[in-house]
Amino acid sequence: MLIGEYRHTLDPKKRLSLPSKWRKELGSTVIVTRGLDNCLFVYPQAEWEKITDKIGQLPLGSADTRSFNRFFLSGAVEVEVDSVGRILVPDFLKDFAKLESKVVLAGIHDRVEIWDDNRWTEYVARIEMQADSLAEKLSDIGVL
Repeated sequence: MLIGEYRHTLDPKKRLSLPSKWRKELGSTVIVTRGLDNCLFVYPQAEWEKITDKIGQLPLGSADTRSFNRFFLSGAVEVEVDSVGRILVPDFLKDFAKLESKVVLAGIHDRVEIWDDNRWTEYVARIEMQADSLAEKLSDIGVL
């Protein structure tokens, strides 16, 4: 399971080190794509295949389905993890997530999210203020 929060630096060549604790689970090739809330999603190949199988079953006649497919799938790239555990973040994804040099990698169960450090700090501050009401909503549907 991918959990935890790590701060790293995106080097001038747009390379980013993956936390050593996650490297085995992520494997030698990962999929990086546009995520929600203007971050990037990073999936191990097996998880990516599960997601794309589910997306592929959605009705093509729905405009929302087509739009989400275009957003999520056209922005996806297969990225090799180098011998020292780094990935290369393509320019268009770096721009989408507004990544500067300091980034946060957040483990979110089956994926990693990559956030600009300042944007992550702002997001967490906002969410922490809502944690109780979010927990209550999840309780209503039997999650907590």
